[in-house]
Amino acid sequence: MWLFLAFLAVPLIEITLFVQIGGAIGLGWTLFIVIATAILGTYLVRQQGLRTIEKLRSSVNELTDPTEPLVHGAMILFAGALLLTPGFFTDALGFSLMIPQVRSWMFQTMRSRINVSAFATGPQQSRRHPDRPDVIDADYQDVTPETDEPQGPSGWTKP
Repeated sequence: MWLFLAFLAVPLIEITLFVQIGGAIGLGWTLFIVIATAILGTYLVRQQGLRTIEKLRSSVNELTDPTEPLVHGAMILFAGALLLTPGFFTDALGFSLMIPQVRSWMFQTMRSRINVSAFATGPQQSRRHPDRPDVIDADYQDVTPETDEPQGPSGWTKP
């Protein structure tokens, strides 16, 4: 129901704003503002997206929780879509999502409303790394059958 209301309300708000602002400043300036916000939005999305990718890489390399950089990246992507959509209301929403403090506030709000639980099947044995309690040591066994015959084509490709 909320999605239906959003798809109904956003175009009505955009049309109203186009008529009001276009009547006040003229068609040329209105089109200039719409195109300029799309160009500026593209620049900001690229700049902040690259910064967020670096944060994601560092969190993966340091074995920390990558949830926040992933959510920030998704919000930046959504902000880019809003900024490329012609309109004043969508531009205002898109630019607000480009502010890191707004994204952090939204992330904390979403995190407080979502309950994450984990489940496992079978007995779980975990050995914690002594220096880093968030690193789990594990063993594995290679179960690939050993054959003396040379491996030929898989049959999926023609020789």
